[in-house]
Amino acid sequence: MVYSLPELPVTLPTTVIPEYLDLEAIANHFESLLEVLSPAHFVQNAIWRDHFALTGSMRTFYGADSITSAWKDVCQTHYPSSFAVRGKPHLVRIANHSWVELGFTFETNGTPGLTCSGFLSVIPNEEGTWNIWMLKTILEGIKGSPSCDELLPMKTGMKTGIDDGVNGTNGANGVNGTHSPVGIDFDCVVVGAGQSGLGVGGRLKAMGVSYVILDNHAEVGDNWKTRYDSTKLHTIREFAHLPFDRTFPDTYGEWLTKDEMAQGYKTWATKYDINVWLSTSLQSGSFDEAADIWTLNLLRSGEAQTITCSSVVFAVGGGCQFPVTPTYENKHIFKGITLHSADYKSSKDWTGKHGVVVGTANTAHDVAEDMVAAGLASVTMVQRNKTFVIPIDHYKGTHDRAYNANMPTETGDRIFFTNPIAVGRLLGLLNLHGKIRNDPKRFDDLERAGFKLDRFGDLMYCMYERFGGHYMDVGGSGKIARGQIKIKADSLPVRYTEDGLECANGDHLRADVIVFATGFVGDLKLLVAEIFGHEVASKIDHFWGLDDEGELQGAFKPSGHPSFWMHGGAVGQSRFYSRFIALQIKAKTMGTPLPIYNGNRYKLAKKIKAKA
Repeated sequence: MVYSLPELPVTLPTTVIPEYLDLEAIANHFESLLEVLSPAHFVQNAIWRDHFALTGSMRTFYGADSITSAWKDVCQTHYPSSFAVRGKPHLVRIANHSWVELGFTFETNGTPGLTCSGFLSVIPNEEGTWNIWMLKTILEGIKGSPSCDELLPMKTGMKTGIDDGVNGTNGANGVNGTHSPVGIDFDCVVVGAGQSGLGVGGRLKAMGVSYVILDNHAEVGDNWKTRYDSTKLHTIREFAHLPFDRTFPDTYGEWLTKDEMAQGYKTWATKYDINVWLSTSLQSGSFDEAADIWTLNLLRSGEAQTITCSSVVFAVGGGCQFPVTPTYENKHIFKGITLHSADYKSSKDWTGKHGVVVGTANTAHDVAEDMVAAGLASVTMVQRNKTFVIPIDHYKGTHDRAYNANMPTETGDRIFFTNPIAVGRLLGLLNLHGKIRNDPKRFDDLERAGFKLDRFGDLMYCMYERFGGHYMDVGGSGKIARGQIKIKADSLPVRYTEDGLECANGDHLRADVIVFATGFVGDLKLLVAEIFGHEVASKIDHFWGLDDEGELQGAFKPSGHPSFWMHGGAVGQSRFYSRFIALQIKAKTMGTPLPIYNGNRYKLAKKIKAKA
């Protein structure tokens, strides 16, 4: 596994831009250039990220020559036109970096015809001529099709579609010109009714695609309700909404609990009459390539059932199916309790006992805090790697700017998610590291308590390569600094004893209960192979981790299999990227799949091995 972002040719502009500018003149200048872009219009280290508008995927291009070469290629198949500036251009200043940003809209005239939006970030050169530093293009819709961003609530008094399939059982229903195979049950089957599956299902419904969501839980929201008792989001309420509405109004708390998440999801699914088959698990599946038909074998409320569809979205979580637990010698002699955090619910039955938590990321801290609250005699965290700690108040300010009651969620998503990931990394480092430097005491206190800090860590690395491994500090660090939670970081456990763990240096950790918050195998490809077989799995990309361009592998975009998509991630990612999965599937059901552009791929000359 490699980490590509630090090696990508990306820098933030350092050009000094005066305060008083004729922003409208700058916008008008670039509006006329977008149809005839050439290398001269870009700075040399320019960057372009496309979200499905012109490449049919998520692609990032680096350098003026590569960008204009790719732009020329896609123009020959998509015929973009009608470029128009949207909204007011504005000057962006972040520390010593600045640029002018302007939004625009355009359409394409290939097959299918698309409506799109974009952003330009421009800077002046030494001669005073303005050039493009960053270009972003975003697929908004398919011409002639309903919007994937709008769905009317079910009228009061109507029967809900949850668990009874009233949203349609025949994919060959001619809705909006569907070209799905005749005789299938659904155009699309979505596996999983968490934030990812619900988002995709809702958007498919909005676009007139027949679908069903399968979930093995008894109620919508149980994927949250069944988690450990103290589970809550470490991101703000406004970031947590599902598509179409503000799922969690201000009657909910700022930091949503698992039960609040469950209630919000259940209310949303009922409000929009989402077609969910509950108590239903996918046992196996097979694909007929010639007919473009999936055959799925289900267990529905204990009864076997088979259904068919043309597309499958695998939205079962970002790789949390296979827990990872370290092995130590002599487990058979330990007289206490061991469990993985996947099976953890509460510490309330362990009052007076000695607890050990192996791991120091988000879940580990939550469990350790639970143990303190439950009155355990001692609580010790075993730290295996340096950990990046982000105080929640440091991160909240970043979210508040994009997600608040005064801004539509879809606008915040376009601000937050459409930057090239390598640019987002630099902006994140600038923001978070500045706050860390201005707040040294809390980190000094942690280190004095024995905690090994990755003080100036990289959040993008944690999110996109490790799929976690950091801690959003909601109070655990203070308990460590005060000694309520002890840290063992100088030597790791190697064997069990009757009453605890022995470390490599001979130290003994007393334990009546040991919780392993040591993560999961984070690749859905393993589960795909288990359910659909190795032939299907061999065609799809790995799920998560970054490629040479700094784009996510496997998630949200073409997977390598023409009728199979994978979806997962945090609540915001799930919401925003569900729209692109739905648009891809809608285009496919119309018989006009999005053309995929594979040219001008960036290749890293040097690759950094990702940290464990």
